[in-house]
Amino acid sequence: MANPDPAYKGLRRLVSATKNSITGLGVVWRNEEAFRLEVLLAAILIPSAFWLGETGVERALLIGSVLVVMITELLNTAVEAAIDRIGPEHHELSGRAKDIGSAAVFLSLVLGGVVWGLIAWGRFA
Repeated sequence: MANPDPAYKGLRRLVSATKNSITGLGVVWRNEEAFRLEVLLAAILIPSAFWLGETGVERALLIGSVLVVMITELLNTAVEAAIDRIGPEHHELSGRAKDIGSAAVFLSLVLGGVVWGLIAWGRFA
């Protein structure tokens, strides 16, 4: 929700937004095993990208594909939290929203696999 205070601009707003982002990362870290696994994977893959990628573009693609997975997981978790907030009963649209979020995570994982696979193939084949 937007802050109506006109003084809530610039650096003050940036600091507040950064605090909210860090809080969100902490919440998802504590509550989502999939995100914790993706962070562990990122801790391995991101340094590996500097070894596997031969150009800046390749390194950016490798690292970017890892971050896209994590970003998609965050968005999926946000959708699930909002749906769960609405109510615990099963509803077709709620299930559809959660399935679509899950599909987005799946496609981001496929993207990561394709990027890493193609760059590895180009380097070692």
